Parts: sequence; structure tokens; C-alpha cells
Amino acid sequence: MSETPDHTQDRSADDPPVRVTIVLPCYNEQDHVLDEVKRISSAMDASGYGYELLAVDDASTDDTLARLRDAEVLYPHLRVIAFGHNGGSGTVRRIGSQRARGEFVVWTDADMSYPNERIPELVAMLDQDPETDQVVGARTQEMGSHKALRVPAKWAIRKIAERLTGTRIPDLNSGLRVFRRDVARPYLRLLPPGFSCVTTITLAFLSNHHPVRYVPIEYATRAGTSKFHFVKDAYRYILQVLRMVMYFNPLKVLMPPALALLGIGAAKFVFDQVRNPLYIPNNTVMILMTGLIIAAIALLADLIVRSRESA
Repeated sequence: MSETPDHTQDRSADDPPVRVTIVLPCYNEQDHVLDEVKRISSAMDASGYGYELLAVDDASTDDTLARLRDAEVLYPHLRVIAFGHNGGSGTVRRIGSQRARGEFVVWTDADMSYPNERIPELVAMLDQDPETDQVVGARTQEMGSHKALRVPAKWAIRKIAERLTGTRIPDLNSGLRVFRRDVARPYLRLLPPGFSCVTTITLAFLSNHHPVRYVPIEYATRAGTSKFHFVKDAYRYILQVLRMVMYFNPLKVLMPPALALLGIGAAKFVFDQVRNPLYIPNNTVMILMTGLIIAAIALLADLIVRSRESA
């Protein structure tokens, strides 16, 4: 991948220091990427926050990169990063966050769907509340493709995540959020390359008891063509929820089925003894042994997590 020169060196000494880094993934957004850059820049210029806008072209096949490079001359806070091959939105957000200079990192999209003019408002909420580590724009409506399938699927996945994390999550995978860079840094390596990166950063914060605040936002129909694939990405979301909770709290995932199997096995054992004393069917033994094995794996996994945290 290549990167253009950093124009921040040409700024006036009177410019405020960079406190906010906005990471903007761009993939085949040629028709509206300049409108999005203008909208974000205008809002941030009026906010008084020193900022940098990292627009990352993820190997677009249209003229997105060329238009971003032209815009660099017009917008002094814009910095364009070009990927040599498509890495996915998660890779863009991970690398952008790792290169961020601001203490607050903003994630959003370049498809005109999120109210990016509200970015300064979300940043101010985080800046003024030291007890909060992440502010998420919780969408009040679903505007994506496959709406009839997406709404119930997202609801089910969100409920699973709420159950596993023990918290209420109004929007699990919103693409508009701002978080403290230093708090997020240990979790950036866990980000997958695809859309589920936003789910990952949410679960990483919640699983480690970092307070997350949700702010209702309007969500518009995206410009251009959606890159979301319902079956593939829904499957990845479910796997990522389970993976993240397993990574931080494996007992939440493994102990419930283990206890359920042990309970069923014990009840069946009592039933078998009443029906045929001194005889234990093979299936009863299998149920009990499976429950014990899963419980042992859960305890071992929890021990590994605790050892990792204390290292």
C-alpha cells in the first residue's frame, strides 16, 4: 500500500493540535465521496476541535482514489491512504486507528447513510464525560437491502450479544462511533477484515467493562451499491459475537450448555434407575460425559483468560 505526503506539516502554527482522527473507509464511492469529505470537514472546522481526516481508499476500481487526491489540495486536514489490494472495511479501520494521532478516533462510512455532520456532537459527549469510553450512534431505523431478513436476523444476534455480555445494546453494528484511542488500542488486533469489525469493537469494550453510551441517530438510504452480503455477513456476525465473548469470558458461552447437559443427564439417570434399577443406558452416560467435558473445557478456557489478563 502507498500513502500520500502528510499535508499537516504545512499548517499554520496557530492550528489546534490534533485531538480527533476520523477514519473514513472508501471503496467505489466516486459519486459521493467528495460530498462526504466536504460534509465532515465543514462540521469539524466549525467545531473548534483539531482533527485529521484519514480517507483510506480500499483498492477501488472506479475513480474514488483520484477524486480523493484532488480533494487533498482543497482540504488541509485530509490525508489520503491508498491500499494496493482490497483489505475490507475492518482492515481499513484497524490500520487507520493504529495510525491515528488524535486521542479520539471516529469511525464512519462514506456512503452518505450516517449523519456525519453530528460527529462533533458525539466527540463532545465523549470529551465531556470521562466515565465513558465509547459513544455509538444507535440507528433508529433499518434502511439497508434485504430489510425483511436483516431486521429479524440483527435482532436475534443483538439479543445473543446482550445475553452474553449482560448489557443492553441498542445497536450492535452501527458504523458511526467515537472512542478513546488508548482504550481501544489493545483490541485493534482482534478486528476482523469485514463488516463485523464494528461488532467486535463494541463487544471488546462491553466485555472488558468499558462504558459505552448510545445516542439515537437517523440513518439514510446509502448512496451507491451496498457491499453487504446477507447470508455470508450474517453468519460472520454470529461467529464474531461468539468468538469475542469466548475470548474474554468463555464461561458465558460454554457453561450454560454444560450445565444443561448435566441436568438432563442427571434427570435421565434418576428416571432410568426408577424404571430399571442398577442399569445405566449408554445414552445417559454419553449425556453426562459430554456435559462434564464441556464444563472442563469452560473452566480451562477461563483459566487461560485469567492468566492472560494477569500476564
